[in-house]
Amino acid sequence: AIPSTNATCLSLLTTQPIAPYRNEGELMRVENQEKPFHPIYNYAVITDSVEGLILTDVNTLSDLEPRNNFLERAVTWNEDGVLNGARYLTVGGHYAYITADAGLVVVDLDDPLKPVHVATVPLNDARGVHLQFRYLFVTDADGLKVINVTDQENPVLVENNVIPMTNAQNIAMARTYAYVAAGSEGLVIVDVTDPENMFEFTRVTDGLVDSRD
Repeated sequence: AIPSTNATCLSLLTTQPIAPYRNEGELMRVENQEKPFHPIYNYAVITDSVEGLILTDVNTLSDLEPRNNFLERAVTWNEDGVLNGARYLTVGGHYAYITADAGLVVVDLDDPLKPVHVATVPLNDARGVHLQFRYLFVTDADGLKVINVTDQENPVLVENNVIPMTNAQNIAMARTYAYVAAGSEGLVIVDVTDPENMFEFTRVTDGLVDSRD
């Protein structure tokens, strides 16, 4: 375990024990023509509402040596408090997309041990976030919104494209639908076939009095 002040979310780039440090040498590069793994695959990415971003090297769990299965911090980062109130994250490539008090915060982890703040998109009490292709789907106090991340270092909030909810919380995506846990409003299902022109498909309220996730 890694003690922290108030851990809120964790993301793994893959659930497979790929052990990037083994993907080296002439057999891999020349004969097999395998590309090297990006160093981000060495780490689990964690958010903490007070400490910001925490990374831990997970290779110790796949080195076939059970006696060293202990996780340690590799980096703790919260430059200028930009990740204060960090709640949720998703990772796409080497970019971490994190909801925090400031809004949707984009952090470049191309060098995982030297995070770089790329951009912040202001939101009204940002909550859940999910990445699908060129778009981030985010929830805040207004409901469900969309951020275009085609240019990953210049995210753009899609205007006039909000599905109103009084208490939107976390979100899951499946193909052309977004499923939003919306507190007392139950489960709100949104058609996102055209991400820049979403519309509400239906709401499920039976038995749901305070859906959060």
